[in-house]
This record gives sequence, structure tokens and C-alpha cells, in this order.
Amino acid sequence: MKCLKCQNEILKEAKFCSDCGSKLEIACSSCGKINPISSKFCIECGHKITIVSREQPFKELSFEEKLAKIQRYLPKDLTQKILAQRDKIEGERKQVTVMFCDMEGFTSLTEKLAQNKCIP
Repeated sequence: MKCLKCQNEILKEAKFCSDCGSKLEIACSSCGKINPISSKFCIECGHKITIVSREQPFKELSFEEKLAKIQRYLPKDLTQKILAQRDKIEGERKQVTVMFCDMEGFTSLTEKLAQNKCIP
């Protein structure tokens, strides 16, 4: 039997994982009763216990899937410009810093600045 969190081999009588310390129990998806991790059926309602892996395997996207994702976020002309230079930039990676900011009152602030002709 393996720990759900770290995949360490655990002893049958263990209540906690000896490697990561997580509690070795699972809730029934039908009634919510907490069951020992070794249970195949719920001790309360008899429902079959199924363990669902939280980790999804990494899937390499095809070029068409990558292109569809890019086109959702970029203007068409920029996408076409990138595709025209594809052979030059393919495989190129750059480290970038991106900052997202949510400012309260930003719209009214920019409208005031635009009225004062501070924004070209």
C-alpha cells in the first residue's frame, strides 16, 4: 500500500505516513465517513472506495493546440507576425517578469488624466 500524498510504501497498521506525515485515511465519496486508507468499501454505507489521483499526467500540446491557445489572447496581426518569424524564434526561451495589478479607481483616474491631456 502507498501513501496518497508522497507515494511512499506504508505499513499495514500505520495511521500516518512515515515519510511525509500525512494521515492515512480517506473519506467515502457517498456518505463522507472517514475510512482507513486500506479500506476497499466504506465501513458506514458499504460504498466502494475509489482513490482518485490528484496529479494529472503532463500532455505535450500539438502545434495546432498551442496556436489555438495563443490566438485566444493575442490580436490576429500579432499572431501572424509571430508565425511569420516562427523559424527564427522556435525553441527560443526568455525569462520575463510579468506584473498583474488591480487598482481601485483606475478607470476614473485614467479618464481624468485623458481630460487633462496627460495621456497622448
